[in-house]
Amino acid sequence: MTSSLRGAPRAALPLLACLTTVSPALAQAPPGSMNAPSGSATTLDEISVAGAARAGRREAAGSLTVPSVAAQEAAVKSTVGSVAFVDAAAYQNTYANTVRDVLKDVPGVFVQTRYGQEMRLSIRGSGIARGFHVRGIELLQDGIPLNLADGSGDFYQIDPLGLRSIEVYKGGNALSFGATTLGGAVNFVTPTAYTALAPNILRFEAGSFNTFRESFQFSRIAGPADFLISGTLTNSDGFRDHETQRTQNFNANVGYRIAPGIETRFYVGSYATDQKLPGTLNLDAALTNPSVANPNAVSGNQSRKVQAERIANRTSFELDVGRLDIDSWAIHKNLYHPIFQVIDQDGWTYGVSPHWSGTFDVGGFRNDLLLGLRAFAGINDARQFENKSGLRGPQTLRAVQSASNYEAYGENRFWFLPDMALMTGAKAFSSNRTFSNKGGFTQNPAVRYDNVTYEGVNPKVGLLWQPLPTVQVFADATRSADVPDFSDLAQTIVDPNLVAAGVVFVPLRAQRAWTYEAGTRGRLDDWFWDVTLYRAEVRDTLINFNTAAGSAANVPAATFNAPRTRHQGIEAALGYDLSRDLTGIGDGLRLTQIWTHNDFRFVNDPEYRNNRIAGIPQDVLRTVLGYTHPSGFYLTPSIDWVPGGAFVDHRNTLKVPGYALFNVQTGIDFANGVSLFVDARNLTDERYISDISVLALAPSSNPVAFYPGIGRSVFGGIRASF
Repeated sequence: MTSSLRGAPRAALPLLACLTTVSPALAQAPPGSMNAPSGSATTLDEISVAGAARAGRREAAGSLTVPSVAAQEAAVKSTVGSVAFVDAAAYQNTYANTVRDVLKDVPGVFVQTRYGQEMRLSIRGSGIARGFHVRGIELLQDGIPLNLADGSGDFYQIDPLGLRSIEVYKGGNALSFGATTLGGAVNFVTPTAYTALAPNILRFEAGSFNTFRESFQFSRIAGPADFLISGTLTNSDGFRDHETQRTQNFNANVGYRIAPGIETRFYVGSYATDQKLPGTLNLDAALTNPSVANPNAVSGNQSRKVQAERIANRTSFELDVGRLDIDSWAIHKNLYHPIFQVIDQDGWTYGVSPHWSGTFDVGGFRNDLLLGLRAFAGINDARQFENKSGLRGPQTLRAVQSASNYEAYGENRFWFLPDMALMTGAKAFSSNRTFSNKGGFTQNPAVRYDNVTYEGVNPKVGLLWQPLPTVQVFADATRSADVPDFSDLAQTIVDPNLVAAGVVFVPLRAQRAWTYEAGTRGRLDDWFWDVTLYRAEVRDTLINFNTAAGSAANVPAATFNAPRTRHQGIEAALGYDLSRDLTGIGDGLRLTQIWTHNDFRFVNDPEYRNNRIAGIPQDVLRTVLGYTHPSGFYLTPSIDWVPGGAFVDHRNTLKVPGYALFNVQTGIDFANGVSLFVDARNLTDERYISDISVLALAPSSNPVAFYPGIGRSVFGGIRASF
């Protein structure tokens, strides 16, 4: 018997959890059972999304390299720990432009827009005070890393319309990919010709802020070969001044069945982004005149221009015992980024990862085992110049940043009872970061070269119990390690006039944590839920804060190790089918409540005592009421509510106000594959703070540290699937 803990071919996985985190606008069909293999644990009933059928979804079995969507969900929900699965069918009738648009319904995931596609993404407090990009979460596409070799990452090459599903593994539950950071991993899965919603999809959208977007997808199967090509072009002036966004994203994959049980698939992508940056404002301006830009952002013509190319391959072998996947990838990224200075970088990331998984009997009991290796590295040519209205001035830095990582990991599930499994696992790693200053203006010319190597072992143990076919209960303990990236290690020292005085290498310690969690997910009658309680005891926490009290948007954050912090919280989604056949014609009404509770604190810190860590609000709630009609019509009002805003500084002297946003989505899916939709957001035009640039000390009387939230906006679209 063969199986894959990650790929989930055929009936190899023991479980399919019944809770699927999808937009309540889409009704779920009555569950149908999936047969479990003989001697295995009982399989949870599958819950399908009825709305997907209206969109022309092809119910295909997938292929060896990329299993069907149902099998993808089965692999996720067999994890002993807190996870989530998002079917792209759940958000296809919305203006899905950013990572927030596809992850907003996942409990425990805090994601907020700063501007354009720039987000704050945090899971369990990962990168909590980071004022830019992402730290502590591994981003993957089709199971293959997107992050640079130093662990840094951003969202500009993720096209929500080019995805088929999203898998969220919180914390150490991402071990099956080799990821053991505090926040875990998010895997963005693109469609193949076997899993696409339709062979051909054309889409056009328009709306507020002079927004226009065109998207296409085309796929075919020809004997042992298949291919898919997709692309999205976005043009928008943005809500704020100096926020123009121009993106061009293209993805393609080609698969070939070499022989029975052997398949290879190549992925290629090209991603171009030109994003103007509006910067931060003071609190009064952000709440009273949110559409204006920071004057320094305008005078410096601050922007982010990225050109990235990606090529990857997965070759899969179905063996007599188990399955072997071999992943390889290379990513080229060119960045031109005028901010406080012009950051001009060009780099490559490349790697290889073989991983084997299989199912076999141990003393008459079922045992699932996964073993993997990852070796990946990268080199980045990092240059900086004085910013002359967005153009390069005199050069201030010429450096080479090199990173390498070697990892071995394994995870085992031993089913000592038909409905209970013991999970054990571990990852050993060695990560090197090398910084070489090749010349240029520097405060300390003697510091030309430095490097640091981080090593360790991260264990994991847990239990999974399935008392009923549609209910799971789990508990686990995992150790994580977050290695600093070059934004942490290569810190810019500034003088009071905000003129760069040099870049120095700061050999920070790796952040380590033990996270304990317990939770349950499932469905009983008309109720469905996904609830997890967790607590992470963190050592040497990597804390970012802005070093410029007056012009927070213009100076990068500094990073330090806080001796101890504690991250704990609740990740909860609860839903109820209020009515089926509401008017006697097969329609339905569903209510869903999502709640993320964040309690992140310093622990006996010599500077901040037991204060809350600034940057993320304590409670984030989302309430969704979805009505669906068998004709294809749907109406979904929702409320995003933050009762109290986040602290701005670690001394907890200033806190932003809470807010509530009212949104409505509506549309109709016609039987011929044509769909129309309207996505209206913040209909009351609430003035609120979406995100902040965290300050370390008590803020000045009027700190420039706030990103205003987007005002009232309406988007509409038409999609043709055939």
